[in-house]
Amino acid sequence: MKASFIVQSNMDIIDEKIRLDKWLWAARFFRTRAMASQAVAGGKVQVNDQRAKPSRLVQIGDGLRITHGEFTSTVQVRAVSDKRRPAAEARLLYEESAESIKAREEEQALRKMIRAGQTAPAGRPGKRDRRKIREFIRKE
Repeated sequence: MKASFIVQSNMDIIDEKIRLDKWLWAARFFRTRAMASQAVAGGKVQVNDQRAKPSRLVQIGDGLRITHGEFTSTVQVRAVSDKRRPAAEARLLYEESAESIKAREEEQALRKMIRAGQTAPAGRPGKRDRRKIREFIRKE
């Protein structure tokens, strides 16, 4: 355990390199390791501005660009861990760039404004509503 990095936590930090998919899972960017591996194989994760394979070894100082859904995060690897810990401890594994944080917050604000005028239906459609929906769909 590397005592100079984390004093208060019992997080298992290793000095070695670790697989990219395992690090993404441990840093809580993806729910499962299979999802992380699939995202890396699909080109959603870049290491030092290059496409990578799930088995690529990540080390401290590497820059990652992670596209998750419609958000893109640019992070710097600060520590490597092979264990999945709580979110507060997982955030210690990386540092997100200021531009990435700002872009993500602007995107969230834009989505919130787009959805502001929409209201959810009061409940499930009744029998009459379903008939009207079917009638509308069949009309061409």
